[in-house]
Amino acid sequence: MSTQTIAPQKPAPKPKWLRVKLPTGKKYTELRGLVDKYKLNTICTSGSCPNMGECWGEGTATFMILGNICTRSCGFCGVKTGRPETLDWDEPEKVARSIKLMKIKHAVITSVDRDDIKDMGSIIWAETVKAIRRMNPETTLETLIPDFQGNTRNIDRIIEVKPEIVSHNMETVKRLTREVRIQAKYERSLEVLNYLKQSGQPRTKSGIMLGLGEKEHEVIQTMEDLRTVGLDIVTIGQYLQPSKKHLPVHEFITPEQFKKYETIGLEMGFRHVESGALVRSSYRAQKHLT
Repeated sequence: MSTQTIAPQKPAPKPKWLRVKLPTGKKYTELRGLVDKYKLNTICTSGSCPNMGECWGEGTATFMILGNICTRSCGFCGVKTGRPETLDWDEPEKVARSIKLMKIKHAVITSVDRDDIKDMGSIIWAETVKAIRRMNPETTLETLIPDFQGNTRNIDRIIEVKPEIVSHNMETVKRLTREVRIQAKYERSLEVLNYLKQSGQPRTKSGIMLGLGEKEHEVIQTMEDLRTVGLDIVTIGQYLQPSKKHLPVHEFITPEQFKKYETIGLEMGFRHVESGALVRSSYRAQKHLT
């Protein structure tokens, strides 16, 4: 059976609704100074997140662990692919100290995929959550985890340390998964989210990107699949091409279409739906605790 691919096309100019205001404000300036002074590693800065000013103003930041080289080569992702460096077992304490220095109220932790090691990084994942809890007992946590190849023992290590929210992104619709997430599987991601919910995780979350060639009915089907496994929170944002080597943007989704998906998602029963061109996985993350 053949699969439809994403055809290359000439890049279209970004529409006006994708224009980003430069982050400002006392809180942002303070945190930016700390990040620069102590060389703190946040996805907010390294990923040039468009919502950095807003999130930092709310006391939320995202940190990436397990290095900055991924073992997978997803067509949408700007993270470098290759052979990762040796694990840094001091990383949990470093992340916890960064959160303390920045006085973060709600931290989102994510990571590269580490298919090169037996536990796929899940031990450091758990140790990072424990270190943050010890050093920052008032800070709430969201863990945006990889699929761990569906290995439930590795997923259990996340569940055991009890983050308030556990997230795993679907990224795209089923038809495009093979091209967008080369080493991932649509069904496996659903199984991970289902396992989390069946294991008693109170809040589960996932995100998808639009503009890769998906159809409206496919987006709705993905949302239905996520509700079937009991998902609580979904984020829907616009895909933006990190470089010419990455998958092209097929189209820019209008604000009206994003609003339509939000309405549909809330009618389906999701607790929270964040749907908009500039929405990213951790957007308004602290509000998803309610």
